[in-house]
Amino acid sequence: MVKGSVQLDGEKGGLLVASGARSPQNSNGTLFLCCGVALLAALSMGFALGYSSPADVDLTKSGILNESEASWFSSLLNIGAVMGGPIAGYLLGKMGRKITLMMVSLPFVAGWVLLAACETVAPLYIGRILTGIGAGMASLITPVYIAEMSSPQLRGLLGASFQLIITAGILIVYALGIAFNHVWLAITGGCLAALLVVLMLPMPESPRFYLIRHQREKALEILRWLRGPSADIDAECREVEDALDNSNEKFSMKEFTNPSLFKPLLISIALMIFQQCSGINAVMFNAKDIMAAAVTGISADVATVILAAVQVGATFLSVVLMDVAGRRILLTVAGVSMAISSATFGLYFQLKQGNHNNGTNLTGDFIDGMLDGGSNEPNLSWLSLISLVVYIIGFSIGWGPIPWLLMSEIFPSKARGAASAIATATNWMFAFIVTVSFKSMENALTDQGVFWLYSGVCVLSIIFVLLFVPETKGKTLEEIEAEFQSGSRHVRLETDPNDYNPDRGS
Repeated sequence: MVKGSVQLDGEKGGLLVASGARSPQNSNGTLFLCCGVALLAALSMGFALGYSSPADVDLTKSGILNESEASWFSSLLNIGAVMGGPIAGYLLGKMGRKITLMMVSLPFVAGWVLLAACETVAPLYIGRILTGIGAGMASLITPVYIAEMSSPQLRGLLGASFQLIITAGILIVYALGIAFNHVWLAITGGCLAALLVVLMLPMPESPRFYLIRHQREKALEILRWLRGPSADIDAECREVEDALDNSNEKFSMKEFTNPSLFKPLLISIALMIFQQCSGINAVMFNAKDIMAAAVTGISADVATVILAAVQVGATFLSVVLMDVAGRRILLTVAGVSMAISSATFGLYFQLKQGNHNNGTNLTGDFIDGMLDGGSNEPNLSWLSLISLVVYIIGFSIGWGPIPWLLMSEIFPSKARGAASAIATATNWMFAFIVTVSFKSMENALTDQGVFWLYSGVCVLSIIFVLLFVPETKGKTLEEIEAEFQSGSRHVRLETDPNDYNPDRGS
């Protein structure tokens, strides 16, 4: 008897994954190939997110946009992304995961063409909205595709790679922005999006997509290619078919009143809100000035590249730790580090403002070491730099990748498209709200007040994780869904995966 079970999840098509008791069946590397190609959507998303930083400077210097228009140019991506999530949620149920991933390229390419070819405000705004739609679609479909392709042992690693590749895309566009103008950056973005279509063509559709349509032979063929010749793919198909027989393929929004659907939806929405309200945008807004002030002779462009490199390195650490430490512990550690660093950011601004307001001179041997040369003002750049690095590392190992990963894991299969669309739209909506309201909050609360507020939000996020967020490490998507349906979340989902395995000893 085969030890363990195989799980497949997703609304209208998804891929079988091996259970926690079975070793990963991916000896020929095809699982990594599929997920690697899918991550080109995340690369395009990161490129679009980072594009406005070098492009804004180029567009304002050339006189195409004024400062107010450049601010809207940056923010409009979030508006497009709010629309992109529901679009992808609808398409993945109707057309499958592969086609939806390929269709991500359409708004990306159209948007990049407008950004490269036009030099008036309206087309540039439209181009930015279109790339936002592509980013919103990518942020939904990519984690779903990867989660459904992956085994439980690799789902954390591959799922966290989504955020890693986003940060890599940001790093690439920052680095290229030193030498390229906004036109060549847009051309590069269009090429990346087109490459996604080309490389996805030979990639497989989810076997579940075929099983739902009663095309069992196609599903078996894909499973054999993914899992290798030694895997018991027939048993996997039978288990998925049993799961499909026990579920209602049709879904109504009214079903979100059911606790088994409402609880994971509420958890995912809350994680998306905490991610955006944790202060990440406020930190990034100040990052260039902090880096330039703390490191002598550094330019703003080089500062952004260094910052993006720190993000990539920290996110890579998250990828390594995801299936070792688990989701909950990383979220908790990240929340603590972000709360502390946000509080010290506030202290930095308080000390800096107090020094300018009353000319206070600090004394003592330790304080003398803080003084900048022979000046009477404390050199507090070290405090801001340490706060910046600690915050970004904390965000990158936890609150950056994990909300997206959990979104792809905790939703029941029949509600996956609709629920993921709601969670994704919530994320982008709050990203826009936090971005456009930052200056107003600064004026109302002062710089230090804003960061102390964000520190409080981080503390609330820690409490929420400890009380409500399940540990999904090592579990199949089918086990996670079944446990929400059974109402045993507090007993099973929050324990180590080894404590609960229905197939143990089989």
